[in-house]
Parts: sequence; structure tokens; C-alpha cells
Amino acid sequence: MALAKTRSVALVGVEGFVVDVEAAITSGVPGLHLVGLPDAALNEARDRVRAAIFTSTSEDWPNRHVTVSLFPASLPKRGSIFDVAIAIALLAAAEAIPARACADLVMIGELGLDGRIRAVPGVLPAVLAAANAGYGAVVVPQANAAEADLVPDLKVIGAASLRALLCHLRDEPPPAEDEEETPDSPAARVRDQRPGLDLADVRGQAEARRALEISAAGGHHLYFSGPPGCGKTMLAERLPTLLPSLEPEAALEVTAIHSVAGALPPGQPLITKPPFCAPHHTATRAAMVGGGSGRVLQPGAVSLAHRGILFLDEAPEFIGGVLDALRQPLEEGEVRIARSEGTASFPAAFTLVLAANPCPCAAAKDVDCSCAPSIRRRYLARISGPLLDRIDLKLELHPATRAELRYDLEFAESSDVVAERVLMARQRTADRLSDTPWRSNSAIPGPELRRRFTPPPEAMKSADDALSNGTLSARGLDRVLRVAWTIADLAGRDLPNADDVGGALALWSGRRP
Repeated sequence: MALAKTRSVALVGVEGFVVDVEAAITSGVPGLHLVGLPDAALNEARDRVRAAIFTSTSEDWPNRHVTVSLFPASLPKRGSIFDVAIAIALLAAAEAIPARACADLVMIGELGLDGRIRAVPGVLPAVLAAANAGYGAVVVPQANAAEADLVPDLKVIGAASLRALLCHLRDEPPPAEDEEETPDSPAARVRDQRPGLDLADVRGQAEARRALEISAAGGHHLYFSGPPGCGKTMLAERLPTLLPSLEPEAALEVTAIHSVAGALPPGQPLITKPPFCAPHHTATRAAMVGGGSGRVLQPGAVSLAHRGILFLDEAPEFIGGVLDALRQPLEEGEVRIARSEGTASFPAAFTLVLAANPCPCAAAKDVDCSCAPSIRRRYLARISGPLLDRIDLKLELHPATRAELRYDLEFAESSDVVAERVLMARQRTADRLSDTPWRSNSAIPGPELRRRFTPPPEAMKSADDALSNGTLSARGLDRVLRVAWTIADLAGRDLPNADDVGGALALWSGRRP
């Protein structure tokens, strides 16, 4: 019996597990048998591997029984990411290449019928798993090499075809290869910070611009309500322009999620700007929080917006239950998806921005609205009270006046100016929280907030009154305190004063400050 082994990686959510790929050639009925919980796509690897070896190499297919085992056998394995490892293990067992040449390599990639090694999603978390397991070299498709190079202290071998990989393993000169085409990516699902957007485009709406600045400085969730054309969507789309670039660790984390989802922008192996995700109101619960059928668990919109913005326009139009499914990730910063075949966790620490019209008819003026008050209440009640209780900033917008539309051009601040203030406020927050695990006001847990970061008693009068009359909940108090600290950081104060707490309370309750 001839036996050879190499390795690949199985992905469960955004977590990778190194898998031993063993090939044994034995006596028996000729054929290839896969064991180790492969899914349908992986079971089809036998045909892709056979065709790739026939068409791109001069090697003969073993006319004996071939068993390929994927260990650990109890771990579900899916997709075409194992194709290259299976082909190399099989050829090593057939003594076409030295078994020692591939024994310590981790191999990732899908084989085309012509022998090309095609790009696959999830390369970054797979390579990270290989590095964390102590392996020093990994083989990836040439199109994914830039993404794999993001992992430090790891040798990345980019291979365009099975024939080129065989030459590398045999220490032979590489063959002349046709240039590998870069595959299209469904990056339209997630929009990064887009060029050309600037906060100076917004006319009027001074209070909304201020709320946007507070949201950017502290990572606070935001809710805009108002008639069509008042600027709700325009404001929300410009929130990413106020945010600083992602730190290196956060950039890798965001890139890994987008890699698993197959949503990396073409030619951009590392996402450095906070993502902006705006799903349509017809999105299902699985599309929003993640999921799928069987063993295929994919990140949803809340994870694709990790470290960025999740914007839900026309929020009351979303299908019942979808909005309330956001409550757990809003509190915990991650989504846990359980299925009978397994469980996966996806990071989901995002800033939520909701926008809603005041009624179903969406009339631009109140005098044109034909909706009864009960209809309006039912419409807005689709955004549940528990969800609204988790929103830090609530603001009712009104259309800009003619004077604002015509004469506000030279007074509107640009995104760069506001972003500078946001960056300074974030730095003040980080300095204050330097001895804690948190880096933003919105991340401070309620008990710690009340124990270590309570404003002076004279500043808390408005919040104490609201607690006494029942208009402020315990969770709401935490939200108010976090926003008050952000307002103080923007103003350069060491402690929130009564105006900061009062302003934060007004923004949480939806009243005009």
C-alpha cells in the first residue's frame, strides 16, 4: 500500500481548522473514495482532480483503488478548498512527487478541469489557522496570494496551475503559464467608504449633523425619522467619511469575514476603511444575521458591517422579526448560529443606523398625508420598543428651509473637518480607557460605566428626574451616560457636565435638546 499525506483547512464560520489529507492506493476496484464528512461540493472533487491530472500533467491516474481520508473525520468539511491538497496527496502516494516535499505544506485551492488553480473564498482565515497551528508554508491560488501575504512570518506559495505546483515540488523550472484571470467578486453586497461623498453636501440639518458627529466619535447607534427628501439616507451614507481607518488587527478581522463571504473587493486584499452595509428591506433574517442550510453557514449583513456601519433604510418595511433579531448582536457584538450539523460564531460589532418615514404613505408634507393616527402608530410600532431602547441617538428630521438650501454653501463643514474632531475625541476616549479592555464609550459595560465613569452628582439631575418619573430605563441610563461622555470628549472636557447629560438624554428620548 502506498500512502502520502498533506494538509488543508476546513472553515467553520470564520474559524479555520487544519485538516490532514491522506491518500492511500490499495488493491481493489479502481476508483476514488472520499471519507471524512465531505459535502456534495467536496464529493465532486474526485471528478475535478481526475480531469485536472489528465489534462494538465503527464502523470497517469492510478488504476487501483484510492482512498482519501480527511482527518479529523468528525469535523464537517465543505467546498472546493481541498481540491489541490487531494490532488497532491494522490500524486505523492503514486510516487509522482516525493512524499516529503508536501508533508509539511498546507494547501488551499480549487482545481479547474484544465488544471488551473482557481481562487476560493476564505483564504485569509484559512491561512491564519495554518499559521496559528505552527505551519511555516502554505500553497494558495495565485489570485489569492496577496490576501495570504497579509499573514506575517509565513511563506506563501502562489500557484497558478497544478502543473506549476508540481514543478515547484520537484524543484524544476516553472512552466510558461497563461496569466490567471482575477475572478469577479460580489463586492457590491458591501460598500466601502465611497469616493465623492462629503458631509458638506448636506444642506441645513445642523442637529442631524451634530448627531452624526457624536455617533462617529463614540460608536453610538442612530435613528433618523422624517419625511422623504429631508436627508436621512444622505446623512447615513456620509457617516463612514467621518470614521478613521481601521487599526491593523481590526482590518484583518474585517477582511477575514469578507473573505469567507466571498465579498472582498477586486484588487483589494486588505479592507482598511470601515465597511458600509445597506441591505434592502426585503432581506430575510438569515441574510441579516447569517445562517444557511445544512453545514453551509455564511455571515450575514451584521457581520459584513463589523467595525463599520449597518444602515437600514425604510426600517419599518423590514419583514417581521428581522429587526428584533438585531438585539442580541447589538448587546454582545457577535452572532452565534446553531444548526443540527454544528455551530458557528461571527463577529458583529457594528454601528446601527435606522431611517424611517413617519407613515406608510410617505407624504412629503403633513397636509398631504391621508394616514390616520392609528395607522401611523402601527407603522412606527414595527420598530419595537426593546430595539429602540438600544438606540443611543434618536432624531426627527424636517426638510431644509429655502434659505438653508440656497445660502448654506460656504458654512457647511466638510467631512475632513468633522473627522478631525472625531479623531481627537476618540483619542481622548482611548487615553481615558487605556487601562481597560475598551476603546470607545459605546463599548463600556453598564456596571463599569456606573461604577467608574459616573458624572458628578450635579450633572446627573436631569437623568435622575427621568429615572424617578419612569421615562428612563436602566438600559437607557447606560446609553445616556455613554453619549454624555462622548459629548464631553468632543468638547475637550474631562467630565460630563449637566448640559452634556441633558443633551444626551434629549437625544436618547428623541426630544429636541
